[in-house]
Amino acid sequence: MLKIYHFPGTRGFRVIWVCEELSVPYEIVPVNFAAEYRASPEWRALNPVGKVPVMTDGDMTMFESCAMMQYVLDRYGDGRLQPAKDDPTYAHYLQWCWFAEATFARPLGEIVNHRREFKPELDDVVAEMKGRATACVAALDAALSDRDYLLGDTLSAADLSICYVMRGYRRMVSESLPACVQTYLDRVTALPSYKATVKADSETGERLKDENED
Repeated sequence: MLKIYHFPGTRGFRVIWVCEELSVPYEIVPVNFAAEYRASPEWRALNPVGKVPVMTDGDMTMFESCAMMQYVLDRYGDGRLQPAKDDPTYAHYLQWCWFAEATFARPLGEIVNHRREFKPELDDVVAEMKGRATACVAALDAALSDRDYLLGDTLSAADLSICYVMRGYRRMVSESLPACVQTYLDRVTALPSYKATVKADSETGERLKDENED
C-alpha cells in the first residue's frame, strides 16, 4: 500500500486527493513538522532536503508531490485523470501540471519563506510575490473562460493540483477570485474526493496533536 508521509496543509494534500479521486488505497503517516525533526538523519534518509511530503510504495521511496501524483496516475490510474499521450490535450495537461508548482506555487512559497526568515517581513518582496501569484490567477481565469476544466469538459489531475495551490492563494493573497476561477474552484472542491481529502488532512492534524499530548 502507498504510504504518504504528510503534515496537515502541506503538499501531500494533492497526492492524497489524487488517491481519493482514483479510489487508490493509501495510508497517511503523520510527520513531526518541527525543524529539528526534519533536520534529523531519520527524516533526511527519506527526504535529503528535509521537506514534506514523502511517499513509499513497497521498497520505492520518493519525494516531490507532483512527481508522486504522476507516479500514482501512471501505476494505478488506468488512464484516469490524464489524457493519453497521443491525445491533443496531453501537451496542455503537462503544461498545467508544471504551472501549478513551478509558476503558481513558487511566489506563494516565497511569501512563506520571507515571513519565516525576516522580521519584520520585507514588504516590497511580499508585494511582488503577491503580484506574481495574482498574475497566475488572471492567466487561469482567461484559460477557463470557455470551459469547465483546464482541458475542457474533463477533470484531470492538473485541476486537482491547481486547486490545491488555490487554497494557499486564498489564504495568503486574497479570498476574492475572478468569476471564472471562482466557479471553477467551486466545481472542483465540490467533488466528494476533495471533502474526503480535507477530512483526512484534518484527522492527520488530530493524530499529531494526540501524539504530542501523550
